[in-house]
Amino acid sequence: MAMGGRDNVGVVVIGRNEGPRLLQCLRSVQQFRSRAVYVDSGSSDDSTAIARAQGFAVVSLDPWPPFTAARARNAGLAYLLESYRGLSFVQFLDGDCLLQTNWILTGTGFLERNQQIAIVFGRRRELYPERSTFNALCDDEWDGAAGEVCECGGDILARVDALRMAGGYREHLIAGEEPEMCVRLRALGLRIWRLSEEMSLHDANLLTLRQWWRRTARAGHAYMQVYLIHRTSQHTIWGRNLIRAFFWSMLLPATATATIFIHPGIAAIGFVYPLQLIRLKRRQKSWARALYSLLGKFAEAQGALNFLSRRMAGGKPILIEYK
Repeated sequence: MAMGGRDNVGVVVIGRNEGPRLLQCLRSVQQFRSRAVYVDSGSSDDSTAIARAQGFAVVSLDPWPPFTAARARNAGLAYLLESYRGLSFVQFLDGDCLLQTNWILTGTGFLERNQQIAIVFGRRRELYPERSTFNALCDDEWDGAAGEVCECGGDILARVDALRMAGGYREHLIAGEEPEMCVRLRALGLRIWRLSEEMSLHDANLLTLRQWWRRTARAGHAYMQVYLIHRTSQHTIWGRNLIRAFFWSMLLPATATATIFIHPGIAAIGFVYPLQLIRLKRRQKSWARALYSLLGKFAEAQGALNFLSRRMAGGKPILIEYK
């Protein structure tokens, strides 16, 4: 039977210069290649050749307008809908991920039983969390309780009709395109659901402080951009993320510095930082992970401010790559 028992499911894999990771990714969805497409965003390596050699259809995006993951996902979905009839669901997968064997059967079964669910996703795990603290932080980020949620990440199984209703991804967003679409889906009365089942393995390959900082700053950029788009919606997201980022990186240190001139004793407010580290360490079981979680607020604030400065100057957001 086609598609491993599911001939109403398509697969979209997106990537840019993933090399060997892309090969492993495509092999993990090999049984679905009859209704799958790889969308490439200007790779300078042999990514497109790898995909064709594995028997996958390939869509290569034109370099103008600028590359974004949102644009790649929309292009992949458009290709599937034009090429194959009867698609009810689509699995999106990033090129640095491996799909778990039973996930699509699990996810499609859940969507078929729950018609108000637009998107379902499962546990995404970091492939090598032991290689760096930054990889371990990614693994923590992917974790969460099963049930209804407000947002999702890049690897999802979605209902095609729901994506059409929402108008797909916003192609100008350089990050945060998945949660932003979730806001629009929830505004339509649809729901987003996380399952406890294993879904995918992710190879972040974050080995340096610079990589981690750029990735975290990109998140702050997304927080600000998406919040401003939906700030008047009852389904708005990331307002609290911005408050936390600015509190820890700007408000608290500015307050501590200013109070030195009022009364030196008040400057003891700075001791809130070690108290926060202790709290984070209890939750994350690691001093290093606690420290980077706190430092991440500075990177997030930087990304949010960078977005605001470019917007005020009339510039367009540019792709932020960290690999």
